[in-house]
Amino acid sequence: MKSILITGASSGIGRKAAEVFLEAGWRVGCVARRADKLAELTAIHDMAIALPADVTDKDEMTAVFSKFVDQVGRLDAVFNNAGMFGPSKSPDEVDLEAFDQVINVNVRGMFITAKLAFAQMRAQDPQGGRIINNGSLSAHNPRPGSICYTTSKHAVTGMTRSISLDGRPFNIACGQIDIGNAKTELVEDLNARILAENPDATLMPMMDVGDAARSVLHMASLPLEANVQFMTVLATTMPYIGRG
Repeated sequence: MKSILITGASSGIGRKAAEVFLEAGWRVGCVARRADKLAELTAIHDMAIALPADVTDKDEMTAVFSKFVDQVGRLDAVFNNAGMFGPSKSPDEVDLEAFDQVINVNVRGMFITAKLAFAQMRAQDPQGGRIINNGSLSAHNPRPGSICYTTSKHAVTGMTRSISLDGRPFNIACGQIDIGNAKTELVEDLNARILAENPDATLMPMMDVGDAARSVLHMASLPLEANVQFMTVLATTMPYIGRG
């Protein structure tokens, strides 16, 4: 039975990914700050393990990895998913503290998770595993008012490339999924902000979050001899390609 650790598992893409992996028969370590939301998963699925923690806290995350591996015996994959959007403002209007908060969660938190996953996968026998980082279309084309989030997701792409290269000698594969407008709480919050500014605004097309989660399952289910380096999955009619 394969095992995966998912950060940001209490809501959105992380929550749906946890459900999809559990339905596929994986042991799933569910990491998030909100213990009550994780308890909802473990109450339904006996193969879900609730691991309340803050991804930016190295000691808490070290304990998470130790507890999970002690229970399941091996770490096959990690979905490095936890993140936040931050303020939707022009650069001159963004408080430095708000910028730091986004970088702390989206870059530091993701690095801590990747660092601990890499160490476990390197040490275990047989050696190896897979790290899947949640990027964003913002890692390629930003939306207006997204400097904090976009900066962080460009950093994630660099992290993905470095882990992919450094993981080769240890049979550790690393890939990135860039998701465009899956219908989650984060996107619905962005839409609410847009409507607050302009009630007549046309909202961006969205796709079912389950389609994004099943794409992560596909990436994680490949043998380690194969790797999806970068996957882009998005609402079909998003203006991602072409001129607006």
